[in-house]
Amino acid sequence: MPVPEATASKGTLPTGPADRRRMWQLVFGVLCMVMIANLQYGWTLFVTPIDQKYHWGRAAIQVAFTLFVLTETWLVPLEGYLIDRFGPRLVTLFGGALVGASWTMNAFAASLAALYTAAAIGGVGAGIVYGAAVGNSLKWFPDRRGLAAGLTAAGFGAGSALTIVPIARVIESRGYETAFLWFGIVQGLGVMAVSLALRAPGPGDVPQVRPSMRVLQGVRDFTPMETLRSPIFWLMYVMFVAVATGGLMATAQLAPIANDFRVAKVPVSLLGITLPALTFALSIDRVLNGVTRPFFGWVSDQIGREVTMFVAFMLEGFGILLLLRYGADPLMFVILSGMVFFAWGEIYSLFPATCGDVFGRRFATTNYGMLYTAKGTAALLVPLSSLLSDARGWTAVFLAASILNFVAAFLAIGVLKPMRTRVLRRAIVADAPAAAGVD
Repeated sequence: MPVPEATASKGTLPTGPADRRRMWQLVFGVLCMVMIANLQYGWTLFVTPIDQKYHWGRAAIQVAFTLFVLTETWLVPLEGYLIDRFGPRLVTLFGGALVGASWTMNAFAASLAALYTAAAIGGVGAGIVYGAAVGNSLKWFPDRRGLAAGLTAAGFGAGSALTIVPIARVIESRGYETAFLWFGIVQGLGVMAVSLALRAPGPGDVPQVRPSMRVLQGVRDFTPMETLRSPIFWLMYVMFVAVATGGLMATAQLAPIANDFRVAKVPVSLLGITLPALTFALSIDRVLNGVTRPFFGWVSDQIGREVTMFVAFMLEGFGILLLLRYGADPLMFVILSGMVFFAWGEIYSLFPATCGDVFGRRFATTNYGMLYTAKGTAALLVPLSSLLSDARGWTAVFLAASILNFVAAFLAIGVLKPMRTRVLRRAIVADAPAAAGVD
């Protein structure tokens, strides 16, 4: 079967009959991501009720969140290898079972040890699903990596938007245990059902990509060991940790921050809707955190990954500072927390797209899985943010997070861009057939 050719610089998804298989695989990946979103983005709703019942302390409870993120991220390279080796279907099916088991265990956890065990199990399950979905998007859409990875990641970022209010109401009316049980079962079964439709692309399923000097892509596939030896990989790893730290802190600590600012239960009217500030913020944040991923992914397909990173990371840094300054106002708390999440969520489209561009398609799931462990490294700082806020207040936490974003922004434009340009330009020029088609 002849393979169609595509350029790397266009940003819209193809819609011809030959692309229907690709589109359906993208849809299935997004659905899987929606089903695991609450494991991370719904967690903040449970912290205070758990503490009110058992009085373990916020810092001790947030260790469960850290364990979830660590197991979700640091095992993805191994899970990615299994997915690259055996395909996404059966591995994701197993991941869905772990997702359902995790929140079911949370419903009955009466000790920190039980809570931590459930978090670790959920992290393994979510990591499998996340790695399979993102890896599949990178493989099926080498010509639209930014947009495809962004749409897939949007399922994770915005997937909990529709369930924030229902979860909050179930917690209030029936207790957090019931919320864990009901939503855990639905989410686990949902992943298992959709996973049966996933598959990796075969010969002739994806277009060949013509190299572009605007959105640089490598001309060969790097093995995982070659990827680990690349300075570009470790530079992106440092940047990923820097930006992820502030976003994870906001994700895990938004409810405690709202309570400390005394705005959590204050009614806010916006867009014709009136809700308590925290509930409103969580709902809007989930939507914006989802929208930003395909948006910035599409932008990066047009103007390049590093320029897009610079703009987004600077916006995130200023958003954190503004939230610190004006967050005590309920309306501004809602608006500015949305700005923070909008400027943060794009890392989950920009970094996988860049990783695929540099290191190729064949081992895309494993290679991005190794880079994705940076999120786990950043998660180690989340409990420290609780301790730092108790000792120094939220000012120190917010300032540290904003500085990390500013540093990452300048690394993107000042170090990563020239480094990638030099390396990939040499690779493109060395490959004569590809060089003939450079834009």
